[in-house]
Amino acid sequence: MRKKVYVYLLLSGGIYLFSAHTLRRFDELTNSENGRPSLEKVFAKINQDVLQNSRVYETLADATKRIGHRLTGSPNGSRAEEYTYNLLKQYGYSDTQYAPFEVESWMRDTVTLAVVPYKSDNFRDVEVVSLAHSPVEAHVQGEIVDVGNGLEGDFAAVKDKLKGRIALVNIGLAAPTKGARNLHRSEKTALAIQHGASGVIMVNLVPGNVLLTGTASVTGKLIPIPSVCVSMESGHEIRQWMQEEKRLHALIDMTNVSRKIRARNVVATLKGSEFPDEKIIIGGHLDSWDLATGAIDNGIGSFSVLDIARTFKALKLKPKRTIEFVMFMGEEQGLLGSRSLVEELKKTGQLDKVRYVLNLDMTNDPSGLNAFGRSEMMPFLTEVGETIKQVEPAFQNTLTNQAGLHSDHQPFMMEGVPVVGMSGHLERNVLDCYHANCDNLNLVNKDQLKNTVRYSAMLLYALANADNLPTQRLDDTKTRDFLIAQGLRTPLQIANEWRWKE
Repeated sequence: MRKKVYVYLLLSGGIYLFSAHTLRRFDELTNSENGRPSLEKVFAKINQDVLQNSRVYETLADATKRIGHRLTGSPNGSRAEEYTYNLLKQYGYSDTQYAPFEVESWMRDTVTLAVVPYKSDNFRDVEVVSLAHSPVEAHVQGEIVDVGNGLEGDFAAVKDKLKGRIALVNIGLAAPTKGARNLHRSEKTALAIQHGASGVIMVNLVPGNVLLTGTASVTGKLIPIPSVCVSMESGHEIRQWMQEEKRLHALIDMTNVSRKIRARNVVATLKGSEFPDEKIIIGGHLDSWDLATGAIDNGIGSFSVLDIARTFKALKLKPKRTIEFVMFMGEEQGLLGSRSLVEELKKTGQLDKVRYVLNLDMTNDPSGLNAFGRSEMMPFLTEVGETIKQVEPAFQNTLTNQAGLHSDHQPFMMEGVPVVGMSGHLERNVLDCYHANCDNLNLVNKDQLKNTVRYSAMLLYALANADNLPTQRLDDTKTRDFLIAQGLRTPLQIANEWRWKE
């Protein structure tokens, strides 16, 4: 039987008892052991390199200027794939590869919206944009029915009025009910379709005549009815006119382009030194919508991943596990690139080797870490966060433990793969330009962007270099229970992605 060794330390105020195991864990974080640098020393090197040598802002600025938007399936999207491929090669990732996949691309063409009182010719044209995956061609006329915030209860309240009519729905929550959880625009559109609506008018809730785009499809495939977005001001005018006229009709005319194309994820690999078959995937979606340059969504995330890759090569870091740096395409059109990667990993029997996924999507100026519902990871993340704080006291190490949907971590999480995130913040004026025609470089804070790079790089190294990770991939039953516990069953059911029969 192995004897337990204990050490007594006399500290101010008393005597403390530590096991040898506890001392070894403390030593791993604070000192060099067996010739290996401590976690704190590696974090300090990462911190110094990013503060002095980061190229994240410069490369993002260059890309937004030279490429513009990065819509999947467009020439700009292809140029973005090539840009990041060449940049990773330049950073020293000689085995950088394209991972192609076939998608049904969608691109907007023309759209008009007119509103008119019942039995009147007094048309009013309203400025509008199509939401993605609306039909290739649609000419719809119908009475407008106000569904408010568009939650399940809101649709249920007008269920007998919607068939053949056009739903008017807030994208966000106006005067939200306490405890109410908003639904994604695609889920609200799905509910409108289920209730027989012939079209959807989404009302943005951002002041300043801001038009917002994004997918209205929960599957990434074309939906059967047109879905459009109007500004907050236009939505208010429509509702005001509805009160005056009682019955108001809308006419939606649109054409779009949809065709099969091949897009490409971009993947660079840093081979692990001790556990090369175990993978940590860090990714961010490279694609953006086409109303602006997508500097925030998701330039700040994807270009942070690129600069983290640069940092690891610059410092010649050799973590124990293999790291894959992934630029996902097609996220905006239905998580297409990440779904493709997960399917390929399943087909080749490699998914069990993915130990963790760190996804940076609009991540900015992190103040803490998110365990994404995996409570067993909290002690590890607490320890990592405290080590980050020792290197940079400004890091607050505020821990959260909540999973969410609608980004490239979702296909992995749906297969039980552990996910971790960075808890950051964006100013209100920046968030208001999400998916909108004002998402440009002027919104990006250079110092906050560097914070994303340095703190995320530290977390990534800790995950890739840990002797043991406390989390494992969940089996199918435990994945179901996990999603239920995280309150995700309802939105997944609305999206027809709940595969379990109960």
